[in-house]
Amino acid sequence: MNVVKKERRIEGPGCLVQLLWTLFVGLWLGQIWAAVAWILVISIIGMPLGIAMLNKLPQIVSLRKREEYIVRYDQGQPVERRARQVNFVLRALYFVLVGWWLSALWIEATFALMATFIGMPLGLWMLDRIPHVVSLKR
Repeated sequence: MNVVKKERRIEGPGCLVQLLWTLFVGLWLGQIWAAVAWILVISIIGMPLGIAMLNKLPQIVSLRKREEYIVRYDQGQPVERRARQVNFVLRALYFVLVGWWLSALWIEATFALMATFIGMPLGLWMLDRIPHVVSLKR
């Protein structure tokens, strides 16, 4: 089958609502959310909840939902294509050796950039990559 078209859809409220939410609520709420999530991630028992919270962080900070990619084939039937996850053992090893401390630095750099008007686009880009920095999640 030949791929005809690849669409990128992001659902959520409009740009103005997202901007106002981020400036007045998202930055401080996201910091609290990220701190609680990160503390849960470094504990064995709270790790699943902490990772789930970090995956929701872009939505908490800026009301942005995860991007959804749809690939359309010749027959016109939409088929969602997802990237294959890295092996669980490698993801766990990465988290133990790198992910837990790199994620803390990445999250703080993200919020520092988002606090400036000029750095906000880069901060939003970094915000979407937090799950990958923590555990190589695709």
